Formats: sequence, C-alpha cells, structure tokens
Amino acid sequence: MSDDELAKDLGLLSALAIGMGTMIGAGIFVLPGAAAQEAGPIVVISFVIGGAIAMVNALAVSELGTAMPKAGGGYYYVNRGLGPLFGSISGMGDWMGLAFASAFYCIGFGGYLTDLLAGTVLALPTLEFGLFALTDIQLGALIAGLLFVGVNYVGAKETGGVQTVIVTVLLGILTIFAATGFLHFNWGTLTTDGLAPTDAGYGAILPGTALVFVSFLGYAKIATVAEELKNPGRNLPIAVIGSVAVVTAIYAVLVGTMVGIVPWHALDDSVPVSQVAEITFAGIPVLDAVGVTLISLAAMLATASSANASILSSARINFAMGRDKIVTDRLNEIHPTYATPYRSILLTGSVIVVFIAALGQDLEILAKAASVLHLIVYGLMNLALIAFRQADVPDYDPDFRVPFYPVTPIVGAVLSFGLIGFMDPIEIGLSLAFVAVAVLWYALYARSKTPRQGVLGQYILDRSEAMPDVAVSAANAARPDGSGEYRVLVPLANPRTERHLIEFAGTLAAERDGIVHAVHVVQVPDQTPLERGVERIDTESERLLERAREHAAARDVEIETTTIASHRSVEEVFDAAREYDADQVVMGWGGDRPWSVGRAEQPLDELARDLPCDFLVLKDRGYDPSRILLPTAGGPDSDLSAEIARTLRSATGASIDLLHVVDDESEREAGEAFLTEWAADHDIGDAVLTVDTSGDVEGAIAREAAGETLVIIGATERGLLSRLVRGSLVFDVVDDLECSVLLAERPTTRSLRERLFGRSKE
Repeated sequence: MSDDELAKDLGLLSALAIGMGTMIGAGIFVLPGAAAQEAGPIVVISFVIGGAIAMVNALAVSELGTAMPKAGGGYYYVNRGLGPLFGSISGMGDWMGLAFASAFYCIGFGGYLTDLLAGTVLALPTLEFGLFALTDIQLGALIAGLLFVGVNYVGAKETGGVQTVIVTVLLGILTIFAATGFLHFNWGTLTTDGLAPTDAGYGAILPGTALVFVSFLGYAKIATVAEELKNPGRNLPIAVIGSVAVVTAIYAVLVGTMVGIVPWHALDDSVPVSQVAEITFAGIPVLDAVGVTLISLAAMLATASSANASILSSARINFAMGRDKIVTDRLNEIHPTYATPYRSILLTGSVIVVFIAALGQDLEILAKAASVLHLIVYGLMNLALIAFRQADVPDYDPDFRVPFYPVTPIVGAVLSFGLIGFMDPIEIGLSLAFVAVAVLWYALYARSKTPRQGVLGQYILDRSEAMPDVAVSAANAARPDGSGEYRVLVPLANPRTERHLIEFAGTLAAERDGIVHAVHVVQVPDQTPLERGVERIDTESERLLERAREHAAARDVEIETTTIASHRSVEEVFDAAREYDADQVVMGWGGDRPWSVGRAEQPLDELARDLPCDFLVLKDRGYDPSRILLPTAGGPDSDLSAEIARTLRSATGASIDLLHVVDDESEREAGEAFLTEWAADHDIGDAVLTVDTSGDVEGAIAREAAGETLVIIGATERGLLSRLVRGSLVFDVVDDLECSVLLAERPTTRSLRERLFGRSKE
C-alpha cells in the first residue's frame, strides 16, 4: 500500500470513529431496557428500522457534506438551501436537540456510575428539596454534565486518534460481550410471550423506533469535519454511510442477544448491559471477577464520549448561527486564555443541567425530544438538497450525489417527519414549542439582522411570474431584511499596517451606512489538524482584532471580527468573501501577507469561479487620500476606481486628477473628448484632466504621480490572483512610486482562466 493510500485509509478510519463513537453510547448501554419494555422482543426490528431511516438521511448528508464542508452541519445546509427562517428552525432544533441528547447521555453515564459505586462509601445519595428531588442517577448525571462542560470550556477535547482508540476499545468489549452472550442465548426466552407481547402488538414497532432513534444521531457529525478529511469526496460518504450500517448491525445483534438472555419485561431500564453481563460472564475466569466493572467503565466511556462530542457540536452550530446573524455573534466570543467560545458553551451547559434536573427521571422524554428535533432537521435537510438541485446553483458541485433523485430525498423527508407522529404528545409538544420560539425569534430579531437569502426563496422570487401567488407571498414574507447591509471585508495580517486598512475600509463602509468585517486568517500547516489550529487563536490574535475594533470605533463605524484557522491561504480570502456576503474586500499588498507565503492548492474549477465581489488591494506607503491620481482607459475596473475616488472625495475632500494615455499627438483631441465624457459620466467632472500622448502608460503614471498621495489603478485584463500569488504588479512602475497605490478589480464576465490569470499573450 502506498503512503497516499495509507493516508486516505487513516482519514477514513478517523471519520468512521467520529460517527461510530458518537452513536455507540447510551443507545446500546441504556436504551435496550426501556425500548424492550415499550415494544417487547420486536424492539430489535425497531432498531433496524431506525437504522434504515438514518441510512436514507445519511445519503443526503453525504451529498450536502461534500458540496459544502462547513461548520454548522445540518443548520448550514438548511439555512443556505431553504433560507434563514428554516435556518432558524433547524439551528434551534439542532442546538436544543443536542442539549436533550447530551442530557440523555449524561443520565446514561450517571446510571452506570451509580451502579459501579453501589455498596461502596462513594455511593451517590438521593437528594430531596421539599417537593423536588434528585435521584442518585440524576446526581451522577449532573456531575458528568458539569465535568463535560468544564472540559469544553477550557478547550481539552478529543482528537481523531483518541476517538479511534475509544471506538476500538468499545468494539473490543462489546465483541467479548456478544461472544459470551451467544453461549447463553435462548430462543425460548426471546419468544416465550411471543415476539410482540405488548398491548400494541406489532403496532409497537414504530413507537419503539421513535424511542431508539436517538441512537443514530452521530453520523451527521462527520460532515462538520469534511474539510479536514483526506479525500473527502471519497471518504466522507463511505464514513457516513458505513458508520450507520455498522452501528445498525451492532445494535441488532446486541439487542437481540440481550432479550434472548433476560426476558424483555425484566430487562433493566438503566443498566441493561451490566445486568446481562452478570449472567454471561459468570464462571469465566477474570471476566467473572472484573467483567461487570469493565462493562460499567466502557458504558461510562461511551456516554462521556457522546456527551462531549454533542456539546462540542452545539458550539459549532452556535458559531455558524452567530456568523449568519441568526443569533448574536457575542455568543462566539473567544476566551482570551483557552481559545474557546466560552459563552456558547456556558449557555449550552446551563440548558443541559436544567434538562437533567427537570426531566432526568424520565429517560424517554429526553431521548424522544432529542429525536424529534433532529428528525425535523433531517427532514429539512432533504428538502434543502432538493432546493439546491432544482435551482441548479453554480457553486453546488458535490462529489457524491444521492441515488434515485428526487425519490431518495423525498423519502428521507417523509420518513423523518412521519416518525415524529409516533412520539408521545409531551415530546411533540416540547419540540413544537421550540419550533414556535425559533419562528418568533426569526420574526422579531433575526430577520432584521441576517443578510442571506436562501436558494429556495431566491429561486421563487426570480420566477415570480411563473410561480403560484401563495409561494411568492410566502417567499416575500420570509425574506430577510438584513440583506441591504453593505459589508467591507478586511483580511488582516500585519499589526503595523492594519490601521490604514481599517481606516480605508471604514471610509467605504461609512459612505453606505455599512459595516467593516475584519478577518484574521491563522495559517495552519498541512500536517496539523484544523481543530488544533484553533489553539493558535491566542492573545496576540485577539490583540490584533481588538486594535481593529479600536480603529473602527475612532471612525464611528460598526465592525465585526472573526478568526479563521485554515490550511489554505489565497483561497480563504475568497471563501470568506463569499461566506460573509461581502460587497467589497480591502486587502493589504506586501510580502507579509498570508497569500504571499501560501499556495493555491485546488484545481482552477474549484479555486474561484469568479470574484465574489469588488476587490481592492492597497500597497501602503503612508496612506493619505488627499490627492488622488486615477489613470483610466475605460472598462469595469476603471468604473470601480471612479467610485472609490468619489467616496474618498466625499469623505475627505480629496482632489482628483484623471489621466488618459494615447499613442501620439494626433489622438489628443479624441483622448480629451473621451476623458471629458468619462469624467462627466462618473460624476467627477470637476477633476483635473490630463491626456498624455507618449503612448507609454507606465512612464505617464510615474510622471503624473510625482505630486500625488494615492494612485488608484483599475486591474485591466490581468487577473488578481495572478498578481497576489506571483508577486507581480499590474504595472512594473508601481514598485518605483513613492505614494500609496490602490489596485481595484470588479467581477466581470471574463472566463475563469482570464479572471484568475489574465489573458495569454499572442
């Protein structure tokens, strides 16, 4: 096997471990007892059906994950596909669903902790506070919940290697459990009362599925780390689909074994695996003495891994929602010491503690509430996939596509929403209450803040004449009001020169009552996982962004700040511009910038289909916009140069000199006519007009720039990426100028190759 193939396989194993490690938790160590009492021995079929529904949804997750490998998972896909109203529902649903699931995992941990400590001096008590009481299991769960929140607060987290070890250990222990259980399996025990002995008979299968579906929530987490996988187009679908298939098989075998050893009605609803292990390990050397303790420790390890992963995932969802202004971005403030989104973690932790204390005595409520909220998200994800496909979004180019489209996502949505109908009224009511809160939150807060229109809404509005009136009215009613906010993105790198970038960006934003968005890209080596790169968001990075906030405050301009850990350099600037819907990007130009030491790692068709917005690159030699030279020969980039010059004139009272170069004296009159008309068309008719007849554009710029403080040059036909990566300028003379230079480039209809690397010389 080659090194490359080995790297890919290791990437695949890590991804499988992420999904399986989250699913092999309380689902197998806690739920079999409660589920068996719900449905009887036929509960094995409930687990299989739950796995089948998860498998259909896993296909959608695989397509969306390879198309959009971004933090936020299901929320991100729904928000982009169906719009911020449904994004609010899915974000709140995913967030609260993870909180319910985390509380459920903690209860599982508390059950096995209590069982392990029973009969010792460390046995946990039951606490009573008048009419309110905490059982020993709830107390253990609270201890676990506070521990996991604390671990996430200070930033200690599982790495892919640790997760792989955990999964390997669990599979080893469960294999021993299954092997010994096979020796004690009794078909008569399984069928004594019939396969469906409950009052509901075979009708209990789907209610049982509704209860155990919480066991299949981990696979979607793989999509949130798609960007870090080796060969994600291949490995992500295999990992997502494979983890569901393996876990479903494990559940079917182990649950079938348990109800074939202990009668279904006698299976413990807190520690069923320990109960069965006492029987199966009896008489086996070593296992007879330590086997049950080993099972308890394995159960605690599994539930701890699931709970910790869920809390970590909830922080990613809050980050994505804050980035889109669905919730306040203050939740995502990074701790100056631990480099974690501590506010988000504390809020989520508080909710988990409340759920444990208030609902922890009824395990089914926690499990089903988590399932309902996630089923809503999965259903919306399938609809989002259909929206992307039908709208034929140019940037939507997944490496994996669901088979049998559109049947598969339609079936996924129907199964997800349909299973909700088999929940109990209390879980449906709780979940619908959260949906109602999400809708109200969007209407009263997020709609006026968030700038992004979803693909579905835009598709309907673009075809309003052909669409039903009710669809157009709904799209208009849900359309965000924040889309008009003008946004100037500023990638920061050098603490010594970023003040001028913020000053310039602030001038542009203030002219349009807009906002400056400062982004600090932390370059992470290829050998380092991105999650480790977060640790580099240290005090120095925070100081850089704090200075940016101070400079913006001095100009009375609103500013947002974001730190991004990335393996990439050039591409990250373009991705950030798209991600935050920037209207303009203002970048520094010099050897200390991320793109000057980075590399363009993706093929052309993936790197940049087109500039996402106007790009302005400042070569700073003491920024002073008081006297501006604007060379022009027409074209869209010169149009942008004129807009910038007008903005600076309006803000600072700058003088503007226009320069047009012709080949010889015979063209002077035509040149003057062109320049006069062009100046009038661009509302700078009061500028000083100069026509140079030398035919030497670079020489003319050098001569006219002698008395200027800023030269603004349209990018002409040479590509912006080419200049940044290769270090070449639009004109060589720019290197020799003493004043600052601003390069301006506007998106046009040029081909991809021309847009990136300019037109080839004949």
